[in-house]
Amino acid sequence: MGPGAVQAETSVRLAVLGAAGVGKTALVRRLLRGSFEARHRRTVEELHVLELEPEPGRRLRLEILDTSGSYSFPAMRRLCLSRADAFVLVYSLQEPDSFGEVRRLRDELLAARRDAAPVLVVANKSDAEAEELAAEAGAALAAAVQRDWGWAHVRASARLGHGLRELLRELLRHAPPPSPKPAPRRAHRGPACALC
Repeated sequence: MGPGAVQAETSVRLAVLGAAGVGKTALVRRLLRGSFEARHRRTVEELHVLELEPEPGRRLRLEILDTSGSYSFPAMRRLCLSRADAFVLVYSLQEPDSFGEVRRLRDELLAARRDAAPVLVVANKSDAEAEELAAEAGAALAAAVQRDWGWAHVRASARLGHGLRELLRELLRHAPPPSPKPAPRRAHRGPACALC
């Protein structure tokens, strides 16, 4: 592609789902800004845009929908499940019960979709003080996710920034983008990826 040539931009809608307090927003913030905020703040729903160039001449616009863990609005959740191109289901290694929400979301996702949308399961808070216990439980869950569900599984720590490159790599690998769309004309681009 020569200088000044317009690149085709592909857009992918990514929904980040999981129980309240598992670190969905912290993962998104670390991915976008490279920062971590220890204080938990409730999220209703936030849309972020990450623009990447995974290979020369190919632009990817990743629209990340950071959802609430409380699910007070079931109609919004159903819309999210039907409209997203790919999903990240997050649970906390510090809260083993939070994987139950991932199971429930999996069932809801399979019921809502006719197609097989790419899904990545993320075990967050891998920096937990009880790392040995979390590692044992996390390894068993990872094996079950990969073997029984056929989905990728990544361990991450939003606090330390560990596993985010792998998370992004898995997303790009498992979520082949839909048909290319022309690049939008606008003066301001979204934030740059903290990892790229």
